[in-house]
Amino acid sequence: MAHAIGRVAIVGLGLIGSSVARAIKAKLPDVAVTGHDADPDVRAEARALGFCDAVSDDAAVAVEGADLVILAVPVGRMAEAAAAIAPGLSAHAIISDVGSSKAGVGAALRAALPDHVVVPAHPVAGTENSGPAAGFATLFDGRWCIVTPAPDAPADAVAAVTGMWQALGAKVETMDAAHHDMVLAVTSHLPHLIAYTIVGTASELEEVTESEVIKYSAGGFRDFTRIAASDPVMWRDVFLANRDAVLATLQRFNEDLTALQQAIRRGDGDRLEDWFTRTRAIRRSIIEQGQDDAAPDFGRKH
Repeated sequence: MAHAIGRVAIVGLGLIGSSVARAIKAKLPDVAVTGHDADPDVRAEARALGFCDAVSDDAAVAVEGADLVILAVPVGRMAEAAAAIAPGLSAHAIISDVGSSKAGVGAALRAALPDHVVVPAHPVAGTENSGPAAGFATLFDGRWCIVTPAPDAPADAVAAVTGMWQALGAKVETMDAAHHDMVLAVTSHLPHLIAYTIVGTASELEEVTESEVIKYSAGGFRDFTRIAASDPVMWRDVFLANRDAVLATLQRFNEDLTALQQAIRRGDGDRLEDWFTRTRAIRRSIIEQGQDDAAPDFGRKH
């Protein structure tokens, strides 16, 4: 492989960035890991936790000599982060990221770093927690990582990024960036938008007090609150970056929701049962493919 990865720099040391660093140290112990975060408190915490070989106060210094640079910052800050690392980049460095919207991010990184190879990636993994202490080395085990290179990206660089994620335990799929954004609008972005909405609605219902919402939370509402606890800045940027795909998916969702509303109003039980039967099959497929736990109460430990 022309692009051997001996040194990785990670910019952004929150949940995903710190998990990448931990996974590299656990599974690729010969690879050196340097890190940087724009927040001095996060840098101090990262140094104390020790998951990087070195944490630099300067982004450009952190990426010096790196074969692969992974930008693990909110998608709205990708161009800013790219500009910050530019002075320290080696000519051979591959630039990648972990953002959950890809077309806009890829274009922004290529515009900011025109002399460097950019191979965007999205590990479809995470938790509702954030910050460097929330990361763990096995986060990517058995999860998908979607790589979205431009058509003219060098094959050896794409292979290097793909190989890195596979080494960290992920299953890798290569996909067109625009198609990725539509897929993730359906599987991730719209569910988050719904979760943020329903939790906010529940908190504002005058007929139901906040204590009742918390006390009588059934499994469905608990799942929504878990999703709605995700990093607000990251998700603000995701919805703005992927607005076209999100709005298209939201329009379709609104149409389906209206149809179900009409079925309930008309007492059309057959329509409801048919819809619920088809959607249950999707849940079963997700469990069969190992993407979730079929244990009672979603495997929750009480």
